[in-house]
Amino acid sequence: MVRRVQAQARVPAVAAAVHRADRAPWTCTVGGTGNDTVLDDRTRFRIGSVTKTFTAVLVMQCRDDGLLDLDDPVGRHLDLPAHGESTVRRLLSHTAGLQREPYGDVWDTLRVPDADRLLAELTRAERVLPPGRRFHYSNLGMALLGRLVGQVRGGTWAEVLTERVLTPLGLTDTTVAPGPRAATGYLVDAYSDEAHPEPPTDFGAVGPAAQLWSTATDMARWAAFLADPAALDPTGRVLAPATVEEMRWPVTVTDEAVWNAGFGLGLILVPQGDRVVHVGHDGAMPGFLAGVYGRRGGEGTPAAFGAAVLGSSGTAAELLDLPHRLLAAAAEHDPADITPWHPGDPAPAHLRGLLGRWWGEGFEYVFSWREATLQARGADDPPGKPPAVFAPLPDRPDVFRTVAGREVGELLRLTRDDDGVVVRLHWATYRFTRHQETFDRYDFRAGIDR
Repeated sequence: MVRRVQAQARVPAVAAAVHRADRAPWTCTVGGTGNDTVLDDRTRFRIGSVTKTFTAVLVMQCRDDGLLDLDDPVGRHLDLPAHGESTVRRLLSHTAGLQREPYGDVWDTLRVPDADRLLAELTRAERVLPPGRRFHYSNLGMALLGRLVGQVRGGTWAEVLTERVLTPLGLTDTTVAPGPRAATGYLVDAYSDEAHPEPPTDFGAVGPAAQLWSTATDMARWAAFLADPAALDPTGRVLAPATVEEMRWPVTVTDEAVWNAGFGLGLILVPQGDRVVHVGHDGAMPGFLAGVYGRRGGEGTPAAFGAAVLGSSGTAAELLDLPHRLLAAAAEHDPADITPWHPGDPAPAHLRGLLGRWWGEGFEYVFSWREATLQARGADDPPGKPPAVFAPLPDRPDVFRTVAGREVGELLRLTRDDDGVVVRLHWATYRFTRHQETFDRYDFRAGIDR
């Protein structure tokens, strides 16, 4: 697959990698670097906007450490001459309405502002849409978030990134500068086989949006982290799994008519069908394209499953589809081993009478004890749909909090008769009974009003 794309899309160099918890990393390189270095697994490529996922993680670290709130206006933490009312959350999700780039023709001149000029020219940058109206991609917004991270941490964005993400996750080949092992980026002529080198660029104050260089191996590992942080960072040193889950929740769609991609907090979400989603980001810079995605859900998906494809052509769009195809092919043709089932501990005595079928709003649900937790799912739920999961409140033994799935966050209350038998449930305030009942409590089985 990699070799076919390299040949058909005419890419001077392609590096691809797949990371998964149950196999050794898989890598493939095709082509040449265009310079006197050898193309191999340590060759660095420009990853462009994949950089944004790192900046987003740094922002969420600041939130988890109590240094900011996602609904803070960015001007609360940065002295800005304009647009300080944009919230951190809207900047992360590209719903703040800021123009795409800093003031000026950055992509024409390739002269990118330094930090002082970026801030000084904010008064000349437009808010092109009302805040929260819709998705509008903004490198300028992500540049402000990178500046924010450095400000609240007391260092530069690059310093904070290295200390708090790259080093803990062992991403030693991911750097701000290309280094001596970088591939040359090209524009390949549409009507001949000529490949012309693109000029090198340093993105200065816009670096938090697009500056990084990396290898396919590092990026496949990073994609695996975004999909399954608990497998790669079990102690939550970089970010708690619940926080990464928060980042993956879709905030907006990128196209209001065709819902084939969404945007969370700094992450692109690409649904694949059958309750499978790919999470990550694409990147494009002069002479380079990158696709970095992890896979969640679906039969055959192993833990910590991510893929990266990096290429040294700025126009070979086929590269961006390839990580999705690699993930799907690996799950289909080399699926994760099936974990054997083993008997578990019985349900607690005070919950055994609760298990089984209940009716609410005219629909049937099945409550069960699985993996040492109380769970519920609709009787007609399709296979693979996650159940609702409940956790008991420590001071109220018959009250539970829904911690995952349907009605997450809501309470489940048990009502018992004089003999201690559970006779009724209230979940998110809706009544659940053993038999189907109308809202005015007519019981079809008993033929009476209760």
